[in-house]
Amino acid sequence: MPKASRKKAVRSKTTASKAKPAAKPDSLRLTELGALERAAECLKALAHPHRLRMVQMLLQKDFAVGELAEACSIPSHMASEHLRLMQRCGFLSAERDGRRRYYRVAEPHLASILACVETRFGVEAVRAAS
Repeated sequence: MPKASRKKAVRSKTTASKAKPAAKPDSLRLTELGALERAAECLKALAHPHRLRMVQMLLQKDFAVGELAEACSIPSHMASEHLRLMQRCGFLSAERDGRRRYYRVAEPHLASILACVETRFGVEAVRAAS
């Protein structure tokens, strides 16, 4: 057997021995595809650095739009749009107090999602300017 053929035979034998048998689809625990599509749409609402920062803050206490905008160094109208998007997905709720609108976390699992992000990408302590 030529040298190249022997190497190929060894590789395919090694690969075949490491391959796991395919699981039958009916034996797997799977979420309905429609539910996964809705989940993907809502997760897109978190896929922005300013939104993630806002959620980090809101997991600690309620904030007004202006406070969140200042912490993210963006104009208030942009912060409002980010907040509305997350509110539409059910992640946040808001309450008026006079002319101010205060946001809070409405989805209890949001803390777990953020913990996963922070664990994966690191957490830096940032002191907010008073």
